[in-house]
Parts: sequence; C-alpha cells; structure tokens
Amino acid sequence: MDFVQLFLLLVVFLLICGIIAVVIIYITSAPYPDLSRHEEEKYYVDPNKSDAKQPFPSLHDPASIDLSVIVPAYNEEDRLPVMLNEALEYLQDRQKEKPNFRYEVIVVDDGSTDKTTEVALLYSQKYGTDKVRVLTFVSNRGKGGAVRLGMFSARGQLLLFADADAATTFSDIKKLETEVKRIDKQEDHLAIVCGSRAHLQNEAVAKRSLFRTFLMYGFHIVVWLFGVRGIKDTQCGFKLLTRPAAQIVFSNLHVEKWAFDVDLLHIARHLNMAIGEVAVNWQEIEGSKMVPLLSWLQMGKDLILIWLRYRIGAWKIDPKLKAQ
Repeated sequence: MDFVQLFLLLVVFLLICGIIAVVIIYITSAPYPDLSRHEEEKYYVDPNKSDAKQPFPSLHDPASIDLSVIVPAYNEEDRLPVMLNEALEYLQDRQKEKPNFRYEVIVVDDGSTDKTTEVALLYSQKYGTDKVRVLTFVSNRGKGGAVRLGMFSARGQLLLFADADAATTFSDIKKLETEVKRIDKQEDHLAIVCGSRAHLQNEAVAKRSLFRTFLMYGFHIVVWLFGVRGIKDTQCGFKLLTRPAAQIVFSNLHVEKWAFDVDLLHIARHLNMAIGEVAVNWQEIEGSKMVPLLSWLQMGKDLILIWLRYRIGAWKIDPKLKAQ
C-alpha cells in the first residue's frame, strides 16, 4: 500500500468519524433549552421580615420598575461588596435626582460554597427587598444560567447584567442607556447594547505576556469564525437589554457556561434585533475564576459547538418560546 492510498484511507476514516460525531451531537442535543428551576429558586428571602419567603415575579409580566441589575456571583464574598457599594451609590444618587426612578439589584448566587448569599442579604436588609433581592441556586449552573434566571426574576423595563468583580465602572450604564434609546427604533423594541473593552486592547497587549496575548488573539479569531461578527467585544460582562429582547433571548439561550454571551448575540442576530456596542471603562480585578489557558480552550470548544449545533439544526430558536 503506497502513501497515496494510506492518505486516502486516513481521509475516509476521518470523514466517517466526523459524520458519526455530528450524528451523535444532533441526537444528544435538545432543540430547545431546559427553562425549569428548582422550587427553592422561585423565592427570595426578606431578612427584615424574619426571613419570610416571597415569590419572584416573572420576566413575562409587564415591567413595574425602570431598571433591573442582574449580578451573577459565584464565591464572591470578597469582591461583591465593592461592586454593590458602587452600584447602589450610583442608583441611590440617581433616585434622589429623579424620585420617580425605580430600580432593583438581583444578586444571583450560583451555588457558592462561601458566604456570597449572606453578604448579599446584608444589602437586602439595609436597602430593603424592593431594591436588593438575592436568588440562591441549589447547585451551580454556570454564569449564563445565573444571568438567565436572574433575568427571569426581574421587574425592570431595562435589564442590565453586570459582573460581580466591579471591573466595569458602573456609572457607564448611562452610555448604554443612551445607545439603547438611539437604536431602539423597532415597533417590537428588541434591542441589546454591549459594553466594550475593545478600545483597551492595545494597552492589554502591552501589559500581558506573549503567551496570553497569543491566546487572546486566537480566541478573537475563533469568535470571528464561529461566533458573532461585527461585535468587537462579545465577552464583556456589562450588557443592557430591553425587556422584550430579554424575554426572547433568555428563553432561547442554550449555553449556561462562560460562552453564553456568544449564544445570546447569535440569537439576537438571528432575530434581527438592534445591537449596539459602546466603550466602557474597565480594569482587571484580581480573583477571577477563569484560568486563561483552560478557560479559553473550553470557550473555544463551546463556540465551535454552538456554531455546529445551530448549523445542523440540533438547536433551534423560537421567538414565541417562554419560560414556564
């Protein structure tokens, strides 16, 4: 057997393996996401009323306040107070300037093993549960799962999700709100605005090692090839959505781990939602749960699988799908 025959056999073998892998992925993939939640995750605790349990509202109810801020948190007892202090100071000052402005902050404890819930409940006690609520998961779901259920429990006309590390200057929400007003021209009010760190890329390259810079550019290439084109920074944890957009996007979101942002934006693009991107002030904060090499490799694999599952029809998008 000569070299050409061996090469052809190898190609045929790899092709068969690829077909088998695609078939397995198709068969094992649920076309629509599981939107169920544990019974205990349907309630929040009011520490000012002897820890009485109160039911969360539904995202599919009409909005009753102006803004909901969703904060996914996993083992964030140390970093969470910095973020909440900054956010609540800004929101309180804004309410003083405009008394009719109403807001809420929902901290979603994603199955933490530390005192994240206890720390967050101190803010519920201080500000009241009309302003600060805590959703505690029975077990870890992942950042995307935490943001999704936080959104499903929110009352706001506009909904922001913001990382618990306070890496993004919270007052930059004003920029996102301005952009939402600019792009929200559709009758169905489907709009999303992404905070972006793309303008900081040159500075990041100067500070990072050659290896981490290589990983960063490699991940960007994978996002461009298999993710969402036209958005310079898909992964910034500072995004603002209109209520109708959040209802549809999070009811169709399949990914519950780190790569959920790409799934979110893919769904938005597929449904022709208005998408904006604005620069925000951002700084790297110690204590990240991401391990650069392992996390980026995992996210790269997830991006390829997201692309493949939608491409072969294993995952579907239904604009009428709603959480139960």
